[in-house]
Amino acid sequence: MSTPMPRVYLGKPGLTAVALQWLPVVVGLAVLYLPSLWDLFHGIWAEDAQMHGPIVLGISCWLIYRNWPAMLEASHGEHSSTWGWLFFVIGLLLYTLGRSQDILLFEIGSVIWLLIGIALLNLGPKALKAQWFALFFMLFMVPLPGVVVDTVTMPMKMAVSYVAEHVLFWVGYPIGRNGVILQIGQYMLLVADACAGLHTLLTLEALGLLYLNLVRRDSLFRNVGLAVLIVPISFTANVIRVMALSLITYHFGDEAGQGFLHGFAGMVLFLSALLLIIAFDTALQTFENFRQQKIRAQS
Repeated sequence: MSTPMPRVYLGKPGLTAVALQWLPVVVGLAVLYLPSLWDLFHGIWAEDAQMHGPIVLGISCWLIYRNWPAMLEASHGEHSSTWGWLFFVIGLLLYTLGRSQDILLFEIGSVIWLLIGIALLNLGPKALKAQWFALFFMLFMVPLPGVVVDTVTMPMKMAVSYVAEHVLFWVGYPIGRNGVILQIGQYMLLVADACAGLHTLLTLEALGLLYLNLVRRDSLFRNVGLAVLIVPISFTANVIRVMALSLITYHFGDEAGQGFLHGFAGMVLFLSALLLIIAFDTALQTFENFRQQKIRAQS
């Protein structure tokens, strides 16, 4: 369904014209979501487990800016789509319900529906396609319901604690475990949600998908393979972080484990995940090159 409303482009629009064209949209989104962002920055985004939210928001805005020329190029000769009204109305309804009932899943998630609707109404489906990853990436900043987080987080923490305990015991450290509590030497450590929870997994998933989007591999095998491997990579990175905190506490004391080095262990988490992603990507590339050489040799 589309309306016969082709746009006429008389040369390249200047920066002022573009700014005036999109000013009502920017003002409208600001009126709706600046209060929501204020609540997030002074609420759950201030917690360690949710600190990925602002990062995802910033990266999403950068991706939209980065793809803006491609979006405008794709919109040339396109017609606006009346399907945009459906997405726009759904977005407004979700925002109204979420804001009035304090349902963050609806309130924050509604921005994705609104942006899809705005893109379809102003620029058409091809322009929306140019921004699909940026809008998809925004999903990682949407806060999940607490019941979902709690249900998934506990099994994850148990698994991470189990693996960390057995690896450290295997290399000779005096470590034991009771549920999600690790005892190494005279110290007891609680594996918190921020160390091995669902939010950490989602953050690492976002990191992996961002890597895939930036490197833009042409091979479907490599893209699908790496996307699947992101899950065990994220789990392994969580194990490395818990092991690093355990070793820091064991060798340098409880103050070091809860101080600056605790934050440093968080950097280790993301660095190890990034290195694992690059390593697996390289391995998949090597396998793909070997397979292509073998096919050429047989033909």
